[in-house]
Amino acid sequence: MIRRLILGVPAVLLATLLCAPCAHADCLLPAPPSHIPNGDSANQQEMLAAMRTFKQYNEDVDEYTKCLEFEQRQNHISNDIQVVRRNIALNELEMMVAKFNEQVRRFKARHT
Repeated sequence: MIRRLILGVPAVLLATLLCAPCAHADCLLPAPPSHIPNGDSANQQEMLAAMRTFKQYNEDVDEYTKCLEFEQRQNHISNDIQVVRRNIALNELEMMVAKFNEQVRRFKARHT
């Protein structure tokens, strides 16, 4: 289940949570795919390559969230920081997947 970032969190608190020093935390937020093929013009190989890239991105986000959980259990980061960072990663993943799925729909519409 993807949790939504809690609305109403004051910006100062959010900035503090995101920038809080984490000397022991080595969890790195994975970069989203830099390219989403245009479903109106992409060929099948481009779409399949993008699908593999998104599968890897999903796995990387999963590893990142597991890392955050581990760091929180080790008291290297607070529960609040873990939740905020996890939500940011999952929201970005959801947004990117939605964009890719739209292009997949366009691609499939060309081939039906």
